[in-house]
Amino acid sequence: MRTTLKRGLGRVAPEGNGKPVLPPGTLSPVNLYTQPPRRPRSRLTQALVWAAVSALVLVSGAMGGTYLYLHESVAALAPKDPATKRAAAQLDVVPANKPAVALVIGYDHRLSDGKNAPSRSDTIMLVRADPETQSISLLSFPRDLQVQIHCPGVTPYTDRINAAYARCGPQGSLQTVKALTGLDINYLITVNFLGFVQLVDKLGGVWMDVDRRYFNANGGSCSYCYAKIDLQPGYQKLDGRDALDYVRFRHTDSDLYRVARQQQFVKAFKSQIRGSFSIGSLPKVLHTITDNVVVAQGGGSNVSFGTVKSYAAFAYGLPKGHVFQTRIQGLEGYAELSTASSNVSRAVAEFTHPDVSSPEKATAVALGRKLKRAAPAAGDTTVTVLNGNGRAGSASTAGYLLGQRGYRILTPPNGLPANAPNFNYFQTEIYYDRTRRGAQLAAAKVANLFASAEVKRLPARFSRLADGAMLTAVVGQTFHERLASAPIDETPKREPPNVTSGASASRDLLRRLRSRTGFPLMVPTAIERSSWVDSTTPVRLYAIEDKHRAVRIVYHMGSNEYWGLEETNWDDAPALADDSFTRHIGGRAYDLYYNGPHLHMVVLRTPKARYWVINTLLDSMSNETMLAIAKGLRPLGKVK
Repeated sequence: MRTTLKRGLGRVAPEGNGKPVLPPGTLSPVNLYTQPPRRPRSRLTQALVWAAVSALVLVSGAMGGTYLYLHESVAALAPKDPATKRAAAQLDVVPANKPAVALVIGYDHRLSDGKNAPSRSDTIMLVRADPETQSISLLSFPRDLQVQIHCPGVTPYTDRINAAYARCGPQGSLQTVKALTGLDINYLITVNFLGFVQLVDKLGGVWMDVDRRYFNANGGSCSYCYAKIDLQPGYQKLDGRDALDYVRFRHTDSDLYRVARQQQFVKAFKSQIRGSFSIGSLPKVLHTITDNVVVAQGGGSNVSFGTVKSYAAFAYGLPKGHVFQTRIQGLEGYAELSTASSNVSRAVAEFTHPDVSSPEKATAVALGRKLKRAAPAAGDTTVTVLNGNGRAGSASTAGYLLGQRGYRILTPPNGLPANAPNFNYFQTEIYYDRTRRGAQLAAAKVANLFASAEVKRLPARFSRLADGAMLTAVVGQTFHERLASAPIDETPKREPPNVTSGASASRDLLRRLRSRTGFPLMVPTAIERSSWVDSTTPVRLYAIEDKHRAVRIVYHMGSNEYWGLEETNWDDAPALADDSFTRHIGGRAYDLYYNGPHLHMVVLRTPKARYWVINTLLDSMSNETMLAIAKGLRPLGKVK
């Protein structure tokens, strides 16, 4: 039974009429007990009792003070400037026990810009917390993405998405993102980059895996100069300034990589808070947050301490691997990026319907193993959609929505109209071709998307209209131009590993370090086909905080991507805590780390060290390639 705490009544429970009911026995007939005579206490006993009472009073006072301090600190997050208050009025209220979406805007204002110059929004990210799937999804928008800008009182026009903030502040960013995605947004969070630096420093830094050497020394006040940066490759703790330089860097790549670095930071920062947060650091952390972060929520009221606490507990208790990074695909250009609207729609669908089982399914595909009673993937399922309710456009709308979920949509042959033999269908019916393997399971999966649908064998009279599709969906009157919430099946198709022999790329470099590492070194005998060790910093031997030894091998792949191998005797590095699961292959144990269906890291565990195969920032190497590289790791002494 749920309990509440009422002032003056102790622990109570509400009765049906809303009045408090005291716990059983509290007001029952009083039992009188005879107290035995007390023995005189020694001075030592009295001192201990008073010490205990004093400690209790001090602890109670401290807890009460902390409670009030936390409430006051959370209250300080509320928007105070008129621009943010106007934006807050356009936020949507979160329905009870439903997913919540927050728009996070990271902005910068430099002294060189002038006092009245507009700030720039270098980071525009949506964060979604879903209590049903116990997941957090991230969707970032490159700041140079060309979109329709929506500002109050201004005719929509096309520009880079960060122009919305520069033109009309947080209200412009909010309206622009809502128009672009069609999503309800419940929270607005703005972060000053100065606060970003301070917050990372107050937490003692953040552990990040830096994929390559980053260096630029010509930073300055000129408008065309890029910021200074000086980072070595490898797993390391970055302070606030270095972390900001890393997530904002783009002068030798593009916004695609900047977005990937930002999402990488969010995951690392979450792990950092979970692993190293302490009560002692709380006042400094809260002070930094309240000075540089503003949080607004839908409904008109300010964010409460209870709301902050509940979301913090939700993030802390997430299952491993349940933070999903979504990227907009098909981006073209360099200084100005563009993509088809369908790519944005698909990214939004993936963001709102994360497939929490995608890592397991992707691993089964990569290893050539079968999942028990798994329905065919959406990409392997053909569907012909027919109108069975007589409403114009029902079949085409249903086909479009299924296509957005990854299904392959067919049409009746020879120009036949996409109509059922009659328009008397009340419920949607999903017919399956019983000659096709897995068709019945696929039909059940699609039926769930229509909420009220029946699964049946394909009748002979539909054979011609089906045009050989695995499924034929006849939409009935219960279809109201939308599908039920369900994850998009992102299971990748199996493909051969794109690897070649590569022991010679790093073997001699590693031999020079063998006597200084303190643990056995491994050589990648298989490497991605287009890659070779990087010419700038191919191999790096370093100490991690003077406690652990590490070696990083950097491989340059294709035009401008990097993957790597981290070898270290640090068994419990923070990055190793969030594995998706472990698989035993060829007698060795491998921990697998996924970004959705993409294998981002494979870690070989041995008694003396850990060996991390790390994908590119964009996870460009296939799962099969990642596993082939990991399986090809061999002890240095056994490689000729």
